[in-house]
Amino acid sequence: MNEKIITFLNSGLLEKYLLGEISSEETEHVESYIARHPEVENAYNTLQFNLELVAKSNAVEAPKSILNNILEVLDEKPVISLNATKKYKKWHKIGIAASIAASIFAGQSYYLHSKNEKLSDENQVVVDEIFDLRSDIEMNNKRLDDIMHQFKQLNDPETYKYIMQGNSRAKNLKTVAYINAKDKTSMIDVVSLPQLPKEQCYQIWAELQGEMVSLGILSETDRQLRALPYTEDALGLNITIEPKGGNTIASLENSVAKIQLK
Repeated sequence: MNEKIITFLNSGLLEKYLLGEISSEETEHVESYIARHPEVENAYNTLQFNLELVAKSNAVEAPKSILNNILEVLDEKPVISLNATKKYKKWHKIGIAASIAASIFAGQSYYLHSKNEKLSDENQVVVDEIFDLRSDIEMNNKRLDDIMHQFKQLNDPETYKYIMQGNSRAKNLKTVAYINAKDKTSMIDVVSLPQLPKEQCYQIWAELQGEMVSLGILSETDRQLRALPYTEDALGLNITIEPKGGNTIASLENSVAKIQLK
């Protein structure tokens, strides 16, 4: 790899291009490098894969009913149509006519009051739905920030990738650990875990000098990129089969996968 390509890869333009944070002139510059240099194209594909991995692990399906409910309520016209007042024949006695007029007025008043209450309730529904949407937007913005943070961690040159594959006890087990000793961060992506009996679980450990420190329980239902406690001076990682709920001491005789750390 020549010095020109190395300088380009270290410039950060490729990451900014993928996130859409560069000018049109820089975009042309980046795309020409991707087209002309296989090394740059390979780096770009790796960045894309890492971004998709982070986005997929944080993906949350938005509720489908919220927008429909708001549109339905807003589509209703808050206009009350009143029928034209009917003409009545003159009554011989003023008292009877007054009573009928009062009854009609009371009926219309009750009708208007009921419609106003219904409209008030519907308006409150709209307010509540909008409030929920704002909360969802704030939550999604926070999740997006977390995704971008994870993406940058994955693509940090100081982040090392370790693939852990199962032994004969768990042949289909596969997890990927990402460890950055400089920032003191570690993450794990659970790719696949063979099913265990209900009374057992997988537990991951950090290996120190003569000691095993628990980093948590791994679950097939929790297949996403997630943080692991960072352990200073860890020599390796080990996954064991333990009783349901985890153990305080690693059952090394039930080890199913392990790696040495750099």
